[in-house]
Amino acid sequence: MTRPLNIVFIGLTLSSSWGNGHATTYRSLLRGLHGEGHEVLFLECDVPWYANRRDLAEPDFCTLRFYRDVDELLSTYSGRLRQADAVIVGSYLPDGVEVIDALLDMQLQALCFYDIDTPVTLAGIERGSEDYLARRQIPRFDVYFSFSGGEVLHRLEDRYGARRAEALYCSADPARYRPTEEAPLWDLGYMGTYSADRQPALEALLLSPARELPQMRFVVAGAQYPDDIDWPANVERIEHLPPAEHATFYGRQRFTLNLTRADMVALGWSPSVRLFEAGACATPVISDRWQGIEELFPDGEAILLAQSGRDVVCFLSETGEAARRAIGARAHDIVLRDHSAAARARQITGVLRSLERNSRRQRAALSATAGTTPTEGMRCDV
Repeated sequence: MTRPLNIVFIGLTLSSSWGNGHATTYRSLLRGLHGEGHEVLFLECDVPWYANRRDLAEPDFCTLRFYRDVDELLSTYSGRLRQADAVIVGSYLPDGVEVIDALLDMQLQALCFYDIDTPVTLAGIERGSEDYLARRQIPRFDVYFSFSGGEVLHRLEDRYGARRAEALYCSADPARYRPTEEAPLWDLGYMGTYSADRQPALEALLLSPARELPQMRFVVAGAQYPDDIDWPANVERIEHLPPAEHATFYGRQRFTLNLTRADMVALGWSPSVRLFEAGACATPVISDRWQGIEELFPDGEAILLAQSGRDVVCFLSETGEAARRAIGARAHDIVLRDHSAAARARQITGVLRSLERNSRRQRAALSATAGTTPTEGMRCDV
């Protein structure tokens, strides 16, 4: 029987889904790891904006602990960190550069980085911004797990010196994201925190169609939207939607909208967690277009890709009920097969176990070399 892995994550947040997509991404992955029998400790910096909005303070699928600063992290958890088969640091971690430097000095069994924001991270590094990851640190991780796949992985290795870059897309837990068979309340909805670089796409692909289709109903769920946005009368606003309500939110939409940040569109191969969650709920997705999306969800079969608001109006007005359901069903099949929590857990543990095997081979090779005299194994033809 294969030994369960002992993994420590140090990430932005697991306890609060407010204003971020990290929490739901981590929750799905960690539930998958728990289901596979692995031991997981998640360490989260105790910051007030999440502490005041926690919707999962005591998860039943991992151990969650909080620390106040880097000194407390190291003094309290250094033993657990050294014992772990792998320590995985996540993007947007407070004081991330300092934390990573300290972990590198500890000579852990394996140190990995999980970038849930790869295009944003790399764009920042190109501008000289190193808020949570320094460029010099990238070559020192055993594995750089990336939210983005495709050509982005080659760039990480060839341009930034990553030893090994692996795609680790988000996922959805089918136990929590599943079809609800509810009657649609909205014709089109969107869930996402406000982002200035994403707002033009929201205007073009949801707000403009809403003005053109006043007989239809729309909804936008998410925090931090400015007060000066001109919301059409047929667009309902929900400030925050806890994960427990996500499935029913998707289930009450005829279509849901996926929008991608500009840096992620530019690099491509960057599917958001909302794509997989909606797919798991069999809700048909209308999405902006970027390189790599059709490799995940074929256009017209498992997703509808829009270039403009006119496309969205046509999709909403002309897609029949049978075709709409078929698109949702195809996406549902793809997510359950390739992008479930269990599938993602098996993927990451497969990579971590390969690190273990490589480490054992290296130790065996060093041991064999140390035990060989200069003349042993050498052929002498004299």
